[in-house]
Amino acid sequence: MKIYKLTAYESKGKVIIDESVEATNDEEAKQKGQAMLEEKNLLETTHRLASPTGQLILFHS
Repeated sequence: MKIYKLTAYESKGKVIIDESVEATNDEEAKQKGQAMLEEKNLLETTHRLASPTGQLILFHS
């Protein structure tokens, strides 16, 4: 399993969530990240999901 990093921000830049997501691949991580954001009602906030190598898998500004 790989560890991905999910981060969401308020409009002024304050971090709302900063969590790790475990997944076997990028697609699974993206699905888990979107589910976490939806659960916390944060899909419309600025957020990003980064792979262990730093590649952006999911991004919204």
